[in-house]
Amino acid sequence: MCGIVGAVAQRDVAEILLQGLKRLEYRGYDSSGLVILSDNGELQRIRCVGKVNKLSRAVVESPFLGATGIAHTRWATHGSPTEKNAHPHISNNTIAVVHNGIIENHSILRKKLEEKGYTFTSETDSEVIAHLIHSHLKVQVSLLNAVQKTVKELKGAYGTVVVDKNTPETMIVARSGSPLVIGYGLGENFVASDQIALLPVTRRFAFLEEGDVAEITRHKVLIFNADDNEVTREISESQVNHDAADKGQYKHYMLKEIYEQPIALKHTLDGRLELGKVLDSAFGEKATRIFKKTKHIQIIACGTSYNAAMTARYWFESLAGIACTVEIASEFRYRKSVVNENSLFVTLSQSGETADTLAALHLAKEMGYMNSLTICNVEGSSLVRGSDLVYMMKAGTEIGVASTKAFTVQLAGLLMLVVAIGRHHTISVQQEADIVSALQRLPAKIEQALTMQPAIKLLAEDFADKHHSLFLGRAEQYPIAMEGALKLKEISYIHAEAYAAGELKHGPLALVDADMPVIVIAPNNELLEKLKSNIEEVRARGGLMYVFADKNAQFESDETMKVLEVPACDALLAPIIYTIPLQLLSYYVSLIKGTDIDQPRNLAKSVTVE
Repeated sequence: MCGIVGAVAQRDVAEILLQGLKRLEYRGYDSSGLVILSDNGELQRIRCVGKVNKLSRAVVESPFLGATGIAHTRWATHGSPTEKNAHPHISNNTIAVVHNGIIENHSILRKKLEEKGYTFTSETDSEVIAHLIHSHLKVQVSLLNAVQKTVKELKGAYGTVVVDKNTPETMIVARSGSPLVIGYGLGENFVASDQIALLPVTRRFAFLEEGDVAEITRHKVLIFNADDNEVTREISESQVNHDAADKGQYKHYMLKEIYEQPIALKHTLDGRLELGKVLDSAFGEKATRIFKKTKHIQIIACGTSYNAAMTARYWFESLAGIACTVEIASEFRYRKSVVNENSLFVTLSQSGETADTLAALHLAKEMGYMNSLTICNVEGSSLVRGSDLVYMMKAGTEIGVASTKAFTVQLAGLLMLVVAIGRHHTISVQQEADIVSALQRLPAKIEQALTMQPAIKLLAEDFADKHHSLFLGRAEQYPIAMEGALKLKEISYIHAEAYAAGELKHGPLALVDADMPVIVIAPNNELLEKLKSNIEEVRARGGLMYVFADKNAQFESDETMKVLEVPACDALLAPIIYTIPLQLLSYYVSLIKGTDIDQPRNLAKSVTVE
């Protein structure tokens, strides 16, 4: 959600900024812009509505030269996507600002600034930052001091970068609730909202903590905490593949990432399974001690991660015999809840920067949860730094807004967590060995599931004129139905709902007709006969069904039902395996619909605001 790139260099930075923005396109945006300080100290600004390529063409037509600059991709929160609302925002032709997040008290600040004579040219909350810094700079000794004074007046979330034409070789950056990373170069330094933006120019990074303000020049970086005391932040070398943002042979990132799932699962399992056991070291050095004490699991997540958590709830209670509750982060934050004895607080997030999930973690610490664990894909992210235990997903960079490989890797990590905790409750040595054996077969099973692609591509044509759909599943397949519905609505814009199949007669049957396709997840398990009864309820009302099942489930296609054969698999792995055809279905339906698959409208990859 929104992207920031900034540079103080010994060379022209326009191309660095533009390439950085292109690498951040996966975050979702509706407009873009940049400011470069010219050699004679003037602020050169250009802003465009639409894709970064449009901004790039504009820069080529009117070359912007200069060694200091900031750039931004905006995802609208205050004010519609227009050029005047695009970043950077400028105050008195002196101060330029880019900002991620939401300033909650912007209306009050705007009124005070207008009373001081400041004129606003946009509808955004972000413009108040530029004017507020300018007003403080009149009495403060430096841009750094002016920004430190400003952020103490801001309420809400911000990751912001500021330049001043009077100090052209300096950037000031500030972070609260919205991530920023500093990139260290040779005779030049950088800042971005995600390290992937800077990988072509540096691999050395430091992540800013909550409340940090930093002064960045070509030759030094000074970081100050929320109390304005100078601090150091660890500099680490990124291991992220800088080519991860290339689609390669695939038309879309989403399809590439669907097909990367076998290798992503191999990476997440590598070195974490040994001699029929899940190694506690996969979760951190304190894991064994904490897991022995754990009597309850509280999982917090959003979106796709929430669906993974809901699947894990079935595993924790059926396999490990330990109570598990799951809640959407934005709901958990704003209600009174009870902390169970010896409860492990688990957060799920691909990015590690999801605003509601981060806030939930901070709240959990205040509430007295025993310990915290995060399952995350980004090293150095805020959730990783703030949790007692960490399971790094190792899924590789995920660019497509609609999560695919992160979901299946989360499920694998959660199943390993179930085993690691469950061995202290009801999971036997033999049962653990069986689960480990199934996990080791998982990448190969995913490869088998991907062979369904031709049949699903053909099936997708049936959805070309559809506007609504219903997904059904039972037990641990119900959250997979939820994930299938989420994927379809995210990228095809078809309204899709998921229900536990046993709930059909409690309302959803009223929706069933020939124009409402019903997608059924039907693995061969103990609930199959119950599910077949639910299918008959749909058939009796003229519904058209698409059933995903293995051949042992004994379904046959007819005029009311199309059966797609899923490779036979362990019942334990079925939630992960049955995810694959649903991902492919959403992709090919969207391809037919002609939607923007990798960057669906109104959505962002990393949601860093409430």
